[in-house]
Amino acid sequence: MKIYTKTGDKGTTSLIYGQRVAKNDLRVEAYGTCDETNSLIGLALSYLNGESFQKKELIENLYHKIQTNLFHVGAELATPKGKEVKWSLNPSDIEEMEKNIDELNESLPVLTNFILPGGHSAGAAFHVARTTARRAERCAVSLGEEVNPLVLAYLNRLSDLLFVTARFVNYVLGVKEQTLHNEKK
Repeated sequence: MKIYTKTGDKGTTSLIYGQRVAKNDLRVEAYGTCDETNSLIGLALSYLNGESFQKKELIENLYHKIQTNLFHVGAELATPKGKEVKWSLNPSDIEEMEKNIDELNESLPVLTNFILPGGHSAGAAFHVARTTARRAERCAVSLGEEVNPLVLAYLNRLSDLLFVTARFVNYVLGVKEQTLHNEKK
């Protein structure tokens, strides 16, 4: 099977069920940003190779499921209004994320200031994934009522989980969080 089709050479792509749209269509931007987030999660996880810490297996298993669910989010966003979604989210997907946010967050120091993204390479990559998840959410919101509310909730909760994961990874790997520089001039 050849990977290239040449069908997108004129700036269009196909949604699920074959409808052609411009590659800069809001739907394409939304599911493309989910794909970007998915790739950044993969990058963040790759930085954990060779590291050993409490709850590493939980994080790896959790994000394997999330990476799969991001394909389901993409399917929701790539399905035209009024058509059946072939792979959809469930409310339990969001509930599971909330449970994991709470579990990871309970071992972290309380936030008393804004923190700067960074730290361990994995922590920094989880922060970048958080920002793209927020962008995916904004793109999905721009689609209006055409979007399943579960997609919006999922992306919102995902960005929260990515933030907590970045903090958790930095904490367990001994990398101190940097806060805003508050020096007066």
